[in-house]
Amino acid sequence: MKNTTQETQKSQRYQETKDVPEQYRWALQDIYISEDLWEKDFQSISEYLEKIKNYRGRVIESADNLYQTLELQNEASVLLAKIAAYAMLKRDQDTTNQHNQGLSDRATALAVRVEGELSFIIPEILNLDTQKTRAFFQENKSLEIYRHFLENLQRQKEHFRSPEEEEILALSGEVLQAPDTIFSLLTNADMQFPEIEEDGEKIRLTQGNFIEFMHNPDRKLRREAHNHLYKTYAAYSNTIGATYSSSIKGDLFQARVRRYRSALESALGPDNLPVSFYDNLLESVHRHLPALHRYTELKKKALNLDEMHPYDLYMPLTSGSKWKPQIEVAEQTVVKGLAVLGQEYTALLEQGFRDRWIDVYETRGKRSGAYSMGVYSAHPFVLLNYQPSLENVFTLAHEMGHALHSHYSNKSQPYVYTHYPILLAEVASTVNEALLFNHLLNQAEPAERAALLEKNLEQFRTTVFRQVLFAEFEKKVHELAEAGQPLTPAKFSEVYGGLLEDYYGPQLVMDDYIRSEWSRIPHFYSAFYVYKYATGFSAAAAISEMILNEGKPAVDRYIDFLKSGSSDYPLDILNITGVNLADGSAVNKALDLFEQRLKEFETLL
Repeated sequence: MKNTTQETQKSQRYQETKDVPEQYRWALQDIYISEDLWEKDFQSISEYLEKIKNYRGRVIESADNLYQTLELQNEASVLLAKIAAYAMLKRDQDTTNQHNQGLSDRATALAVRVEGELSFIIPEILNLDTQKTRAFFQENKSLEIYRHFLENLQRQKEHFRSPEEEEILALSGEVLQAPDTIFSLLTNADMQFPEIEEDGEKIRLTQGNFIEFMHNPDRKLRREAHNHLYKTYAAYSNTIGATYSSSIKGDLFQARVRRYRSALESALGPDNLPVSFYDNLLESVHRHLPALHRYTELKKKALNLDEMHPYDLYMPLTSGSKWKPQIEVAEQTVVKGLAVLGQEYTALLEQGFRDRWIDVYETRGKRSGAYSMGVYSAHPFVLLNYQPSLENVFTLAHEMGHALHSHYSNKSQPYVYTHYPILLAEVASTVNEALLFNHLLNQAEPAERAALLEKNLEQFRTTVFRQVLFAEFEKKVHELAEAGQPLTPAKFSEVYGGLLEDYYGPQLVMDDYIRSEWSRIPHFYSAFYVYKYATGFSAAAAISEMILNEGKPAVDRYIDFLKSGSSDYPLDILNITGVNLADGSAVNKALDLFEQRLKEFETLL
């Protein structure tokens, strides 16, 4: 965390994708050299569908038929994933480009078509009884690779419908995805935020630089940026409210059709998790809310404020957090921080940085935030909107955790098991953050140590407390919908505001706009997703401690975990690392660690 001129110069700013130097843009040619080849594969999907449809009504006639059907389905899925990845990445690089939007829309429609035409497969497989399944495994030894897949289907048998009904449900996929698509286009392509004057320079407020403004010591500037952002969202509150309400109704539709008792049970079912797992997480966090209240009060006192407002929550209390490394420095820091994971792991990191796995900088129309996408037939791709800051160094480590999880899974598992569940994905990403934190803390001077502890406390606040607040909000509004109550922007804001009061305590003044913060959270369009950040963070804290204390044996277990994909149930795969998430101990230990680090931080201020 040295403050060299190279590291602390202002952020690179580019208007258009074409303005960004090539080394900072991802290499989409690694998927398709040309759009013509994409089009050729797009058209060839029909050939796979025709081959697979020959098995309709005959899937379980023999062990060979079952195996050939599954193999053809996998081949079609690999190709479809490649087609969809290319289209999505091009779209997200510039959401204002209508041609790219068209590619993405076509890929989505193709996926829905494929799902519909192949929807007969699972219902036919579910007609297998236990005795016949055992006989098939004996008749065709190659079927062994699909054992977990088939057993998992049998576990969920009651939630599947007839072939005809499954086809109808598959055809509804594009419609059910519409709220997410509408929200993304509205907030990334159509919405424009006002300009803000900083140091005599007018800067356009964006989704990407909003947090940068929230870190600014000029409180008036923070308040202005905060109010401009939320006023803009408020102007679209009816549209966003209706969009989110439609998304929730889609969740309820799918849950009811699948014969689940609630949308939450439907979301947890594929991971083989009971509803009590979710409820226990909420209870654990509520027991530790006094510590979050104490942290909020500490911020108020340290900032010497009469009143603590939402735009003060992100304001750093330590000068050391002003470190602003350029992307090359950030990459070097991440490699050094993760060296404990071994030479193979760090070599893969360097390959990703060198071979343009990453689209680095924010441009007009680029999708906000950050994500990683594993592409089975190429390599992972990472979207960033990099702004030089300590926060973004951790974001880089986080997303590369996802990327290397995808790399190991894709190289070690057959395609059917490469798509690890999000519950496990957030473990891999957050282990990287925990190890990077330890690396930086060990070499930190006292002032930097305070800054790093604050960074870690903020990780707890935003990754555990804030995400569980989101998770509780989702639970409450879905329960309202299930009870038949109308969902309006006012109701969303009422529920959200009440949770903010519970989580942050009496020290936080509830400005009018912050109650509508729900309207800018894209993860809500993937229902009951965000709780996995909190459980992943908790598991990662335990795994990183094992790696630091045990060395190679723990690293080997962890790499085996990364290679496992979805070849077993999530909690069973996590057990490979030595962490048992089911009993709640990992969450409670992580929150105890928050309190310990808060105590140390209080002494350093």
